[in-house]
Amino acid sequence: MVNIYSPLLHFFDLEGFTDFCNQIGSHLVIPEFLNRYFQWLFSTLKTQFREGKSEGKVRIFGSLPFFAKFLGDGILFLWNTRYSGGFSGICNIVGNLMAIKDAYMTDFLEDIQTHVAKPPKMLRCGIARGQIISIGDGSDYVGSSINVASRLQKLSSLSFALSRRGFDLSKNITHPIRKLLILKKVDLRGLGNEELIYIESTEFDKLTPVEKETFIDP
Repeated sequence: MVNIYSPLLHFFDLEGFTDFCNQIGSHLVIPEFLNRYFQWLFSTLKTQFREGKSEGKVRIFGSLPFFAKFLGDGILFLWNTRYSGGFSGICNIVGNLMAIKDAYMTDFLEDIQTHVAKPPKMLRCGIARGQIISIGDGSDYVGSSINVASRLQKLSSLSFALSRRGFDLSKNITHPIRKLLILKKVDLRGLGNEELIYIESTEFDKLTPVEKETFIDP
């Protein structure tokens, strides 16, 4: 059965995971790292999205993903935006994902360094919206927007990038993430020229002059 969806797509990618896997005795450290990483990630995801609880019901910010798949060094998450509570809820999802990728360095990395040597130093985050197609009764998904999200988490030395397609922050200027993001144009290899994306202003300021040349003001 084939079904068509238009969700929010998100990649969390471990920077340097390939080098980490190439160390001596990798078969002894990779399982422990991944077990701890997955436990931390899904626990943090659950905690970050929890708004509160009343009358036996848990309230969440936005919505939770309906699909997750590990792809070697990254995890693909899919959100059905129909259940996110409008555009503000979608902004909540993006804000929470930004907080989680920051928590990797401030929380998880400090702990995992006492268990394994040379763990991946950064969690990269790429987000896009667009049509995807489910295959195998929802056991997997395909679509060009998945490639966009994957490409976005590999931009320069940034840890966050969000496609402008279907995500107009000017419609919700009061949301906190609006003050954190700036709009730029970039070329995404193999996908298109002059793609509009949002990136974190603080990360852009830290780029070298050569790296900044990659990002053009719209």
